[in-house]
Amino acid sequence: MTFAPNDKIRIALIGAGGMGSGDVRDALRDPGVELVAASDVYDGRLARAKEVWGSHLFTSRDYREVLARPDVDAVIVATPDHWHARISIDAMNAGKDVYCEKPMVQKVEEGKAVIEAQKKTGRIMQVGSQYASAISFQKIKELLAAGAIGELNMVEAWLDRNTALGAWQYSIPPDATPGNIDWDRFLGSAPKRPFEPVRLFRWRNYRDYGTAVAGDLFVHLLTGLHTATGSLGPKRIYASGGLRYWNDGRDVPDTMLGIIEYPKSATHPEFTFMLRVNFKSSKPQEDFGFRFVGSGGSIFTDVMRTVTLTSVPRESEPGYTIETFSKKQQEEFLAQYRRQYPPQRPSADAMRPVKEQRFPSPPGSEPHQEHMRVFFSNVRNRTQPFEDPAFGFRAAGPALLCNTSYFERRICHWDANSMTAT
Repeated sequence: MTFAPNDKIRIALIGAGGMGSGDVRDALRDPGVELVAASDVYDGRLARAKEVWGSHLFTSRDYREVLARPDVDAVIVATPDHWHARISIDAMNAGKDVYCEKPMVQKVEEGKAVIEAQKKTGRIMQVGSQYASAISFQKIKELLAAGAIGELNMVEAWLDRNTALGAWQYSIPPDATPGNIDWDRFLGSAPKRPFEPVRLFRWRNYRDYGTAVAGDLFVHLLTGLHTATGSLGPKRIYASGGLRYWNDGRDVPDTMLGIIEYPKSATHPEFTFMLRVNFKSSKPQEDFGFRFVGSGGSIFTDVMRTVTLTSVPRESEPGYTIETFSKKQQEEFLAQYRRQYPPQRPSADAMRPVKEQRFPSPPGSEPHQEHMRVFFSNVRNRTQPFEDPAFGFRAAGPALLCNTSYFERRICHWDANSMTAT
């Protein structure tokens, strides 16, 4: 498949919920992109797709009918997580390029099959963890490579949600009935259950269909970290948390903390990554941020607006605490200490500033839109995006092991080179 500069890329949406609809809006910012089909298990979303994007749209409850259409070049997969791998593989085998929402897979054991399908078919596939395209992480990558904070030793990241909608309390339409919903198709490979529309419209609350806090939000934090550091992934993973506030029938936690250890690599020494998501903290709105801590300073970002570099000079001498030593031992210690750190006369040259530099994001910087632009650029040029299935799985795998650690109450191990839980 090749595209001339003026050719239209014809896309289809599979999963016409909030995220999928947002992805289409970003896609259609490109005048060379046209939406020709949509699929969803709820008839109301298909009707809404025609209201918003035109009555000409082909719509179907069965995504396979969309994949069979010759006028579809690429698909956006924005279904519940338990369908991501199956539909992505089917789409590539049908000759379609794929933009798949994160996490790329619901289960760790699904990852290799998606990677192999992309290699076998040669299709373009990009995972939709949009903060990989945030300009803030590109800046942090530059600063780390330049040694702006010395040797990296710790990274903190948080993505707190503090509203009902942020906690996945999505609205349920009045016409959510068996007649308007293909319930069996929604369930797919998940356990069979009687019709219960809350499970469809708030699917993130249930392990059968979603990937909980880790798959929805930790994966964003892992994506940002891997983009900034170039890391292939961690070696050891532990997570804890609980269901603290949203006791609404969900079977996943609303608070999770993760401690993830990264091995030494060609670009960084060993460091620890600490992650946090809380669905009800003291702030009235979402709180998203990273702090990279090194031997010579730190870098903070709120991801969307600014990157702040604080450089702290290393101490010229460590000081001492010898008050509890005997007088003789104090004298011996001081003699040795002064041989190592001779007294220096105070001078202007000895004054070392604590520097703070702020790098504001330029106007128009929007990760979701940039991520979609990158996808269509790769579709046109037939080049693989950097957030290809391997990159997507390197973030999804450790995120999903956070769930394993939480639910099984154990430390998990990950081989980043082979992308295997060990």
